[in-house]
Amino acid sequence: MGDKPKIWVSRPLFPDVIARLEPVFDVHAELQNRAFSTEELVARLHGMAAAVTGLADRIDDRVLSRAPHLKFVANVSVGYNNFDIDAMRVHGVAASNTPDVLTDTTADYAWALLMAAARRVGAAERWLRAGHWQGTRFDQWLGMDLHGSTLGILGMGRIGQAIARRASGFDMRVIYHNRSRLDAGTEQSVNAHYVDKATLLRESDHLMLVLPLTPESHHAIGAAELTAMKPTATLVNIARGGIVDDVALATALGEGRLAAAGLDVFEGEPAVHRALLALDNVVLSPHIASASGRTRRAMAALAIDNVLAFFGHGPHAGNPPSRIV
Repeated sequence: MGDKPKIWVSRPLFPDVIARLEPVFDVHAELQNRAFSTEELVARLHGMAAAVTGLADRIDDRVLSRAPHLKFVANVSVGYNNFDIDAMRVHGVAASNTPDVLTDTTADYAWALLMAAARRVGAAERWLRAGHWQGTRFDQWLGMDLHGSTLGILGMGRIGQAIARRASGFDMRVIYHNRSRLDAGTEQSVNAHYVDKATLLRESDHLMLVLPLTPESHHAIGAAELTAMKPTATLVNIARGGIVDDVALATALGEGRLAAAGLDVFEGEPAVHRALLALDNVVLSPHIASASGRTRRAMAALAIDNVLAFFGHGPHAGNPPSRIV
Protein backbone atom coordinates (compact mmCIF):
# COMPACT_ATOMS: atom_id res chain seq x y z
CA MET A 1 0.00 0.00 0.00
CA GLY A 2 2.77 2.39 0.97
CA ASP A 3 4.45 2.12 -2.43
CA LYS A 4 1.34 3.16 -4.33
CA PRO A 5 0.67 6.79 -5.27
CA LYS A 6 -2.24 8.28 -3.36
CA ILE A 7 -5.45 9.50 -4.97
CA TRP A 8 -8.32 11.49 -3.45
CA VAL A 9 -11.89 11.11 -4.72
CA SER A 10 -13.86 14.17 -3.63
CA ARG A 11 -17.37 12.69 -3.65
CA PRO A 12 -19.14 9.35 -3.51
CA LEU A 13 -19.13 7.71 -6.93
CA PHE A 14 -19.92 4.15 -7.99
CA PRO A 15 -17.92 1.72 -5.81
CA ASP A 16 -17.26 -0.74 -8.63
CA VAL A 17 -15.91 2.07 -10.83
CA ILE A 18 -13.68 3.45 -8.07
CA ALA A 19 -12.44 -0.09 -7.40
CA ARG A 20 -10.62 0.05 -10.74
CA LEU A 21 -8.16 2.45 -9.10
CA GLU A 22 -7.24 0.15 -6.22
CA PRO A 23 -4.62 -2.02 -7.97
CA VAL A 24 -2.67 1.12 -8.83
CA PHE A 25 -3.46 3.67 -6.12
CA ASP A 26 -3.90 4.08 -2.41
CA VAL A 27 -7.48 5.35 -2.70
CA HIS A 28 -8.91 7.94 -0.30
CA ALA A 29 -12.58 8.41 -1.22
CA GLU A 30 -15.12 10.63 0.48
CA LEU A 31 -18.21 8.85 1.75
CA GLN A 32 -20.46 11.91 1.78
CA ASN A 33 -21.14 14.67 -0.75
CA ARG A 34 -20.09 18.06 0.59
CA ALA A 35 -18.40 21.33 -0.27
CA PHE A 36 -14.79 21.89 0.75
CA SER A 37 -13.13 25.16 1.68
CA THR A 38 -9.70 26.01 0.32
CA GLU A 39 -8.08 24.89 3.56
CA GLU A 40 -10.01 21.63 3.51
CA LEU A 41 -8.96 20.98 -0.09
CA VAL A 42 -5.34 21.59 0.86
CA ALA A 43 -5.68 19.12 3.74
CA ARG A 44 -7.37 16.49 1.57
CA LEU A 45 -4.75 16.83 -1.18
CA HIS A 46 -1.77 16.54 1.16
CA GLY A 47 0.48 13.82 -0.24
CA MET A 48 -1.91 13.04 -3.10
CA ALA A 49 -0.54 12.36 -6.58
CA ALA A 50 -3.98 12.58 -8.20
CA ALA A 51 -7.56 13.62 -7.50
CA VAL A 52 -11.00 12.98 -8.92
CA THR A 53 -13.05 16.14 -8.48
CA GLY A 54 -16.32 17.87 -9.33
CA LEU A 55 -17.34 21.40 -10.22
CA ALA A 56 -17.62 22.41 -6.57
CA ASP A 57 -13.92 21.74 -5.97
CA ARG A 58 -11.97 24.88 -6.83
CA ILE A 59 -8.44 23.90 -7.87
CA ASP A 60 -6.46 27.13 -8.07
CA ASP A 61 -3.08 28.55 -7.14
CA ARG A 62 -3.98 28.71 -3.44
CA VAL A 63 -4.49 24.96 -3.48
CA LEU A 64 -1.85 23.94 -6.01
CA SER A 65 0.95 25.87 -4.31
CA ARG A 66 0.39 23.72 -1.21
CA ALA A 67 -0.06 20.38 -2.97
CA PRO A 68 3.44 19.70 -4.32
CA HIS A 69 2.84 15.99 -4.97
CA LEU A 70 -0.25 16.55 -7.13
CA LYS A 71 0.25 15.59 -10.77
CA PHE A 72 -3.21 15.00 -12.23
CA VAL A 73 -6.81 16.07 -11.55
CA ALA A 74 -9.78 14.42 -13.28
CA ASN A 75 -13.04 16.38 -13.25
CA VAL A 76 -16.24 14.33 -13.40
CA SER A 77 -17.91 16.94 -15.58
CA VAL A 78 -17.77 18.25 -19.11
CA GLY A 79 -17.17 21.72 -17.65
CA TYR A 80 -14.01 22.67 -15.79
CA ASN A 81 -14.48 26.27 -14.72
CA ASN A 82 -13.46 25.09 -11.22
CA PHE A 83 -9.93 24.69 -12.59
CA ASP A 84 -7.48 27.57 -12.83
CA ILE A 85 -5.86 26.31 -16.01
CA ASP A 86 -3.06 28.89 -15.98
CA ALA A 87 -2.13 27.94 -12.42
CA MET A 88 -2.18 24.26 -13.35
CA ARG A 89 0.28 24.89 -16.14
CA VAL A 90 2.55 26.85 -13.80
CA HIS A 91 2.52 24.03 -11.25
CA GLY A 92 2.84 21.27 -13.84
CA VAL A 93 -0.48 19.66 -12.97
CA ALA A 94 -2.40 17.95 -15.80
CA ALA A 95 -6.19 17.69 -15.93
CA SER A 96 -9.09 16.10 -17.74
CA ASN A 97 -12.87 16.37 -18.08
CA THR A 98 -15.67 14.05 -19.25
CA PRO A 99 -17.05 15.29 -22.58
CA ASP A 100 -19.15 13.41 -25.15
CA VAL A 101 -20.55 10.74 -22.80
CA LEU A 102 -23.21 13.10 -21.43
CA THR A 103 -24.16 14.92 -24.65
CA ASP A 104 -27.39 13.15 -25.53
CA THR A 105 -28.60 12.73 -21.95
CA THR A 106 -28.12 16.45 -21.30
CA ALA A 107 -29.84 17.37 -24.57
CA ASP A 108 -32.80 15.16 -23.62
CA TYR A 109 -33.09 16.94 -20.29
CA ALA A 110 -32.94 20.36 -21.93
CA TRP A 111 -36.04 19.39 -23.88
CA ALA A 112 -37.71 18.11 -20.70
CA LEU A 113 -37.17 21.51 -19.06
CA LEU A 114 -38.29 23.37 -22.16
CA MET A 115 -41.54 21.44 -22.50
CA ALA A 116 -42.28 21.65 -18.77
CA ALA A 117 -41.68 25.41 -18.70
CA ALA A 118 -43.45 26.29 -21.95
CA ARG A 119 -46.51 24.17 -21.14
CA ARG A 120 -46.61 25.12 -17.43
CA VAL A 121 -46.29 21.55 -16.23
CA GLY A 122 -44.77 22.35 -12.84
CA ALA A 123 -47.33 24.98 -11.88
CA ALA A 124 -50.22 22.81 -13.07
CA GLU A 125 -49.01 19.82 -11.07
CA ARG A 126 -48.61 21.89 -7.91
CA TRP A 127 -52.15 23.29 -8.41
CA LEU A 128 -53.57 19.78 -8.84
CA ARG A 129 -51.71 18.35 -5.85
CA ALA A 130 -53.01 21.22 -3.71
CA GLY A 131 -56.54 20.03 -4.40
CA HIS A 132 -57.66 22.95 -6.57
CA TRP A 133 -58.89 20.87 -9.53
CA GLN A 134 -62.66 21.00 -9.31
CA GLY A 135 -62.92 21.66 -13.03
CA THR A 136 -60.82 23.48 -15.58
CA ARG A 137 -61.84 26.53 -17.57
CA PHE A 138 -61.33 26.28 -21.32
CA ASP A 139 -59.02 29.31 -21.26
CA GLN A 140 -57.00 28.13 -18.24
CA TRP A 141 -53.41 26.83 -18.17
CA LEU A 142 -52.59 28.18 -21.60
CA GLY A 143 -48.93 27.64 -22.46
CA MET A 144 -46.70 28.19 -25.45
CA ASP A 145 -46.48 25.75 -28.37
CA LEU A 146 -43.17 24.26 -29.37
CA HIS A 147 -44.18 22.91 -32.77
CA GLY A 148 -43.79 25.45 -35.54
CA SER A 149 -41.99 27.95 -33.30
CA THR A 150 -38.45 29.33 -33.39
CA LEU A 151 -35.83 27.69 -31.19
CA GLY A 152 -32.75 29.76 -30.40
CA ILE A 153 -29.55 28.19 -29.12
CA LEU A 154 -26.76 30.23 -27.53
CA GLY A 155 -23.66 28.06 -27.67
CA MET A 156 -23.41 25.46 -30.41
CA GLY A 157 -20.99 22.81 -29.24
CA ARG A 158 -21.79 19.11 -28.94
CA ILE A 159 -24.80 19.56 -26.67
CA GLY A 160 -26.17 22.52 -28.61
CA GLN A 161 -26.00 20.50 -31.81
CA ALA A 162 -27.76 17.54 -30.15
CA ILE A 163 -30.53 19.89 -29.00
CA ALA A 164 -30.86 21.29 -32.52
CA ARG A 165 -31.19 17.82 -34.06
CA ARG A 166 -34.11 17.05 -31.75
CA ALA A 167 -35.97 20.16 -32.93
CA SER A 168 -36.76 18.61 -36.30
CA GLY A 169 -39.38 16.42 -34.65
CA PHE A 170 -41.24 19.56 -33.60
CA ASP A 171 -40.96 21.19 -37.03
CA MET A 172 -39.12 24.13 -35.49
CA ARG A 173 -37.00 26.79 -37.11
CA VAL A 174 -33.59 26.68 -35.38
CA ILE A 175 -31.29 29.67 -35.11
CA TYR A 176 -28.08 29.88 -33.13
CA HIS A 177 -25.26 32.15 -32.05
CA ASN A 178 -21.78 30.95 -31.16
CA ARG A 179 -18.30 32.40 -30.77
CA SER A 180 -17.47 30.88 -34.14
CA ARG A 181 -19.87 29.83 -36.85
CA LEU A 182 -20.23 26.13 -37.66
CA ASP A 183 -19.12 24.91 -41.05
CA ALA A 184 -21.82 24.68 -43.70
CA GLY A 185 -22.01 20.89 -43.54
CA THR A 186 -22.60 20.84 -39.78
CA GLU A 187 -25.19 23.61 -40.04
CA GLN A 188 -27.04 21.58 -42.63
CA SER A 189 -26.85 18.38 -40.58
CA VAL A 190 -28.50 20.04 -37.57
CA ASN A 191 -30.77 22.28 -39.69
CA ALA A 192 -29.68 25.43 -37.87
CA HIS A 193 -28.99 28.95 -39.14
CA TYR A 194 -26.37 31.30 -37.73
CA VAL A 195 -27.51 34.75 -36.54
CA ASP A 196 -25.99 37.51 -34.46
CA LYS A 197 -26.84 37.65 -30.78
CA ALA A 198 -29.30 40.53 -31.15
CA THR A 199 -31.28 38.59 -33.75
CA LEU A 200 -31.18 35.47 -31.60
CA LEU A 201 -32.71 37.33 -28.66
CA ARG A 202 -35.28 39.14 -30.76
CA GLU A 203 -36.58 36.19 -32.78
CA SER A 204 -36.42 33.20 -30.40
CA ASP A 205 -39.71 31.86 -29.06
CA HIS A 206 -37.65 29.51 -26.89
CA LEU A 207 -34.01 30.18 -26.03
CA MET A 208 -31.64 27.45 -24.85
CA LEU A 209 -28.34 28.35 -23.16
CA VAL A 210 -25.59 25.79 -23.79
CA LEU A 211 -22.33 27.73 -23.51
CA PRO A 212 -19.40 27.33 -21.10
CA LEU A 213 -18.95 29.72 -18.20
CA THR A 214 -16.00 32.01 -18.85
CA PRO A 215 -15.27 35.60 -17.80
CA GLU A 216 -16.70 36.65 -21.18
CA SER A 217 -19.94 34.66 -20.81
CA HIS A 218 -20.66 35.74 -17.23
CA HIS A 219 -24.15 37.31 -17.26
CA ALA A 220 -24.40 36.78 -21.01
CA ILE A 221 -28.13 36.99 -20.30
CA GLY A 222 -28.77 40.00 -18.10
CA ALA A 223 -31.37 42.73 -17.82
CA ALA A 224 -30.68 44.19 -21.27
CA GLU A 225 -30.81 40.81 -23.00
CA LEU A 226 -34.03 39.84 -21.23
CA THR A 227 -35.61 43.11 -22.31
CA ALA A 228 -34.67 42.31 -25.91
CA MET A 229 -36.52 38.97 -25.81
CA LYS A 230 -40.19 38.41 -26.59
CA PRO A 231 -42.46 38.68 -23.53
CA THR A 232 -43.95 35.35 -24.64
CA ALA A 233 -40.54 33.62 -24.75
CA THR A 234 -39.19 30.74 -22.70
CA LEU A 235 -35.59 30.66 -21.43
CA VAL A 236 -33.81 27.40 -20.54
CA ASN A 237 -30.39 27.26 -18.86
CA ILE A 238 -28.65 23.88 -18.63
CA ALA A 239 -25.17 25.37 -19.02
CA ARG A 240 -23.73 26.97 -15.89
CA GLY A 241 -24.92 29.25 -13.15
CA GLY A 242 -23.57 32.74 -13.72
CA ILE A 243 -24.36 32.81 -17.42
CA VAL A 244 -27.74 34.23 -16.44
CA ASP A 245 -28.17 37.12 -14.03
CA ASP A 246 -30.63 35.31 -11.75
CA VAL A 247 -31.81 38.53 -10.12
CA ALA A 248 -32.62 40.12 -13.47
CA LEU A 249 -34.32 36.92 -14.62
CA ALA A 250 -36.51 36.74 -11.52
CA THR A 251 -37.52 40.35 -12.06
CA ALA A 252 -38.41 39.78 -15.71
CA LEU A 253 -40.44 36.67 -14.89
CA GLY A 254 -42.19 38.35 -11.98
CA GLU A 255 -43.14 41.41 -14.05
CA GLY A 256 -44.40 39.32 -16.97
CA ARG A 257 -41.67 40.50 -19.34
CA LEU A 258 -40.71 36.87 -19.95
CA ALA A 259 -43.26 34.07 -20.03
CA ALA A 260 -41.35 31.19 -18.45
CA ALA A 261 -37.99 29.69 -17.64
CA GLY A 262 -36.50 26.26 -16.98
CA LEU A 263 -33.32 26.26 -14.89
CA ASP A 264 -31.00 23.43 -13.95
CA VAL A 265 -28.12 25.66 -12.84
CA PHE A 266 -27.87 28.73 -10.62
CA GLU A 267 -25.49 31.39 -9.41
CA GLY A 268 -23.99 30.29 -6.10
CA GLU A 269 -25.62 26.86 -6.25
CA PRO A 270 -26.75 24.94 -4.28
CA ALA A 271 -28.26 28.21 -3.07
CA VAL A 272 -31.12 29.44 -5.27
CA HIS A 273 -32.25 33.07 -5.36
CA ARG A 274 -35.35 33.45 -3.18
CA ALA A 275 -37.24 35.38 -5.83
CA LEU A 276 -36.95 32.44 -8.23
CA LEU A 277 -38.29 30.04 -5.60
CA ALA A 278 -41.38 32.20 -5.16
CA LEU A 279 -42.31 32.26 -8.87
CA ASP A 280 -44.79 29.89 -10.47
CA ASN A 281 -43.57 30.40 -14.05
CA VAL A 282 -40.14 28.84 -13.61
CA VAL A 283 -39.23 25.14 -13.47
CA LEU A 284 -36.28 24.48 -11.17
CA SER A 285 -34.07 21.39 -10.88
CA PRO A 286 -30.87 20.72 -8.91
CA HIS A 287 -28.19 20.50 -11.65
CA ILE A 288 -29.22 17.05 -12.84
CA ALA A 289 -29.22 17.37 -16.64
CA SER A 290 -26.70 14.52 -16.98
CA ALA A 291 -28.31 12.38 -14.28
CA SER A 292 -29.22 9.13 -15.93
CA GLY A 293 -27.72 5.98 -14.45
CA ARG A 294 -25.94 5.01 -17.63
CA THR A 295 -24.50 8.45 -18.26
CA ARG A 296 -23.33 9.15 -14.72
CA ARG A 297 -21.57 5.78 -14.67
CA ALA A 298 -19.96 6.59 -18.03
CA MET A 299 -18.75 9.94 -16.69
CA ALA A 300 -17.18 8.33 -13.63
CA ALA A 301 -15.60 5.61 -15.79
CA LEU A 302 -14.08 8.17 -18.17
CA ALA A 303 -12.59 10.10 -15.25
CA ILE A 304 -10.98 6.88 -14.00
CA ASP A 305 -9.75 6.05 -17.53
CA ASN A 306 -8.05 9.44 -17.64
CA VAL A 307 -6.32 8.96 -14.28
CA LEU A 308 -5.11 5.47 -15.08
CA ALA A 309 -3.88 6.52 -18.53
CA PHE A 310 -1.91 9.45 -17.14
CA PHE A 311 -0.07 7.12 -14.79
CA GLY A 312 0.62 4.62 -17.59
CA HIS A 313 -2.12 2.06 -17.08
CA GLY A 314 -5.08 0.74 -19.03
CA PRO A 315 -5.87 0.76 -22.76
CA HIS A 316 -5.08 4.50 -23.06
CA ALA A 317 -1.76 4.29 -21.18
CA GLY A 318 0.21 7.49 -21.60
CA ASN A 319 -2.62 9.24 -23.45
CA PRO A 320 -5.60 10.27 -21.26
CA PRO A 321 -8.62 10.24 -23.61
CA SER A 322 -9.98 13.63 -22.58
CA ARG A 323 -6.99 15.52 -21.26
CA ILE A 324 -7.44 19.31 -21.26
CA VAL A 325 -4.05 20.43 -19.95
